[in-house]
Amino acid sequence: MSINKIWIIDFGSQYTQLIARRVRESQVFCQIVTPQITAEEIRTQEVRALILSGGPASVYNAEAPRLDHAIFDLDLPVLGICYGLQLMAAHFGARVHSDKRREYGRSALQILLEHPILTDIENQTIVWMSHGDHVDTIPPDFQIAAVSANGAPAIMVHNHRPLVGLQFHPEVMHTVQGRQILHNFLFRIAKLSPDWTPSRFIEQAIESIRAQVGNTQVLMALSGGVDSAVMGVLIKRAIGKQCRAVFINNGLLRQDEQQQVIQTLRNQMGLSIRGYNYSRAFLKALKGVSDPEQKRKIIGHQFIKAFEEIAQAYPAVKYLAQGTLYPDVIESRTVKGPSQVIKSHHNVGGLPERMNLKLLEPFNTLFKDEVRKIGAELGVPAAILNRHPFPGPGLAVRILGEITPRRLQLLRRADAIFIQELHQSGYYEKVWQAFAVLLPVRTVGVMGDQRTYEHVVVLRAVNSSDGMTADWSRLPEELLSRVANRIVNEVRGINRVVYDITSKPPGTIEWE
Repeated sequence: MSINKIWIIDFGSQYTQLIARRVRESQVFCQIVTPQITAEEIRTQEVRALILSGGPASVYNAEAPRLDHAIFDLDLPVLGICYGLQLMAAHFGARVHSDKRREYGRSALQILLEHPILTDIENQTIVWMSHGDHVDTIPPDFQIAAVSANGAPAIMVHNHRPLVGLQFHPEVMHTVQGRQILHNFLFRIAKLSPDWTPSRFIEQAIESIRAQVGNTQVLMALSGGVDSAVMGVLIKRAIGKQCRAVFINNGLLRQDEQQQVIQTLRNQMGLSIRGYNYSRAFLKALKGVSDPEQKRKIIGHQFIKAFEEIAQAYPAVKYLAQGTLYPDVIESRTVKGPSQVIKSHHNVGGLPERMNLKLLEPFNTLFKDEVRKIGAELGVPAAILNRHPFPGPGLAVRILGEITPRRLQLLRRADAIFIQELHQSGYYEKVWQAFAVLLPVRTVGVMGDQRTYEHVVVLRAVNSSDGMTADWSRLPEELLSRVANRIVNEVRGINRVVYDITSKPPGTIEWE
């Protein structure tokens, strides 16, 4: 029996990924798809319900994104949010227009009638509005279930079919009972089951890996991070001796990284892994390169070249396994017409168009917190599951500007001090990710009554659950002072340390 599946059709909302998070938190599997999907694709993929996201367009504009009209003939449960509501209303004959009284921010919801979408929802509950258009006329067979403080339609429901439209955003925390409203749609209207569990995923992933790989072999790219480590255990459980684990030193690793990773994966996880040193090739390809997108693409190409070269020694190897996560895919590839690529992850946007190896990416629909839960189910040690994320491009995206051996040395030493102090203070486990960044600037300082003109290091620590959003960590003043003092005293070439207090958004977690 297959798991329940929801598709979220993305019309460009800044909150689309947050909708996906909320659905996954309810233990229902969902994926984000483009407005170009067809009714036939939805039918053949056995999708059980649809959510139409918000978006910046106006439905009455000629260039506004549309849907295959046959989708509404499938008689699936559909939840339209903001633009999604307006698109649904327009499809069924309503008039949507721009209003001089736009609604942005908090608004009180006034309930007009009983409906399953409003089960356990209080009258006058607070919701979050973000729209300049609204539904002016109600289409046939629909009713208004609730209005905003301005009297504008806030919830529209069909009299006979499982169609619901919300003019507000239930996925954001500012909508006080938003999770309950989504819960009502998932379980009372769509009548789904909460079957998106780690054990269910493992069962289906093993079955899928065996079917995909057949009698061939898999080269597993292990970095020592959470994602690749859990992937290694999963694939080994699925196909046993058909997988070969490799670790590539790209010259962009943290201090003592290769030795620590290989020992951990061998001793604590029982993975037979072999290390390869390709640092000279990577650093040669990156020489003189400062643009972050170019860095990522170069690193992606170099990784593939290295893996394909290694695979030549194993004729039965046909697949390359990567620990690619859903945020990597979302941020690297636009899923909608007007959207922007945030950054090309080396293992997605940095891959060459033609490869000799086929990709095996069992986690490319998962968020990091979901991978950690799956790892726990697989018995992966907590020390590995709680390890901070480390980007595939390594220190290349933590050195702003050109990468040189000298700059790598400075950053490695500063970063090692920061992480060591976090461990000793007990704060390593309290933050989601922490690291140092080397800036391409120098500042004047005074050491021993002498003028210095040396590099600047930025300390970055954030709290997050999935990497899609993050808040900066409020580390103790004494801890930051101790880290800064050690760095400027112990790392010759750095005379200034600053702390990054930017959240995501508007920034990203990594600097490049």
